[in-house]
Amino acid sequence: MLSTLELRNIIESSFLPARCQCTQAMDRSLTVRVYDRATERLDLTVTGIKSEQLTSSRAISNLIAGLRHDLKANHSQQARRVNDGL
Repeated sequence: MLSTLELRNIIESSFLPARCQCTQAMDRSLTVRVYDRATERLDLTVTGIKSEQLTSSRAISNLIAGLRHDLKANHSQQARRVNDGL
């Protein structure tokens, strides 16, 4: 099993050049925050990620893919709001 430091480094570096912050709560769950590269505005926050389930490279890869999907969905929603004048 990877240490928390190693796991955080893998997750954070997977979003480069965007800034990503991964923190661990007292219950060992993770919170991931991804920031917009241009504005440094918070683009995505996901809490309650169970670190004990991230025991393989596949599990970590699936987590990152899911986070990227959520981030893309957020960008699409924001673009629609701008286009709709909201």
